[in-house]
Amino acid sequence: MGKTITEKILSRASGHDVSPGDIIVAPIDACVAHDGTAPLAIRAFREMGARKVWDPSRVALVIDHIAPSSSEGTSNLHIMMRQFAAEQGIRLFDVGEGICHQLMPEKGYVLPGRVIVGADSHTCTYGAFGAFSTGIGSTELAAVLVSGKLWFKVPETIRCLISGRLPQGVLPKDVILHLLGLIGADGATYKAIEFSGSTVAEMSVSGRMTLCNMVVEMGAKSGIVEPDEKVREFLRRRTEAEGEYLKSDPDAEYSDTIRVSAEGLEPLVACPSSVDNVRPVREVEGAKVDQVFLGSCTNGRLEDLLEAARILKGRRVKEGVRMLVIPASREVYLEALRMGLLQMFAEAGCSIYGPGCGPCPGGHLGVLGQGEICVSTSNRNFVGRMGSKEAQIYLASPLTAAASAVTGELTDPRRFLGERS
Repeated sequence: MGKTITEKILSRASGHDVSPGDIIVAPIDACVAHDGTAPLAIRAFREMGARKVWDPSRVALVIDHIAPSSSEGTSNLHIMMRQFAAEQGIRLFDVGEGICHQLMPEKGYVLPGRVIVGADSHTCTYGAFGAFSTGIGSTELAAVLVSGKLWFKVPETIRCLISGRLPQGVLPKDVILHLLGLIGADGATYKAIEFSGSTVAEMSVSGRMTLCNMVVEMGAKSGIVEPDEKVREFLRRRTEAEGEYLKSDPDAEYSDTIRVSAEGLEPLVACPSSVDNVRPVREVEGAKVDQVFLGSCTNGRLEDLLEAARILKGRRVKEGVRMLVIPASREVYLEALRMGLLQMFAEAGCSIYGPGCGPCPGGHLGVLGQGEICVSTSNRNFVGRMGSKEAQIYLASPLTAAASAVTGELTDPRRFLGERS
């Protein structure tokens, strides 16, 4: 019987011929933690009596969730991270460098065929590069820091076969929202999601990162895309290491196969307050919008800024609406600056901030008040996620977010793109 990409990666890593349900121990190729999770991991590391990290070159620490600090307490946690990184010889990406899930691939920590873990649930993003990547807890990360290994149960795989050309106004964010609506918020618990088909093959690396980023919202352990020349080209500029460009066998077994015709998709939103409460934008048009957020590890890349610019160029954000634009990394920020995108956003009335997570975790920036509505390109819309429990969050693509900022209400972006069914 053939194997999926995920099964091949875990077989190589563990040194055993694995099948779904097997319990294995695998060496970790890279790991990451941010300011929301690293302090707990550092404390657990100390409590274990450990003195040295197993391999500092495989560890990254990132200050991104509350960056810059909003309180003395947070600043002290940042100091703890800086001191630990200096003591252990670990590379730390400080305030303004960007979001951990953007930095890990940009800085060469992610390679196809590797096993990568992070103390953040959206570590699954790296599956876009053909890696097995998954989120873990802070104490689990401490164990990795000590031993360089972790146990896993080999997941079953759900194949999402997406075929055809995406219609005008439909982006990878709409694809993953569609799948969330189909599968549900717990419909893929501890499964690997394998994205394939002509639509995925045509997607950029950025688009694939958006798909893999949100598989955890359906309960999945990981997401993965077969690595190809697009991945090779992305990594060629960042690392000399090659990785393993694996593909699933034709006779690999899947727990389920979901087929989607891209031509039938339209702009979607996840309505408050669940990621699987997905509806076409046209059905909820007209809801008043107070804030729009363009950014996050889901949609803060250059491609996302360019999509939003298609609508915002030559237009202005509606009076009374706050639109926050936050590039996912310094690299993205600088390229957007070079291209004139940041000036265009400023001229449109947006507020632009340094790279980081921004409003997504609800810690210090763009916090919502009672009754406010936010259209966000991020990945979660739970009650209280961005501030008040009485606020509401709609998850949307960069196009839908930009269109809603211009009109001041939830808006189908096709209205601005010359195609409205």
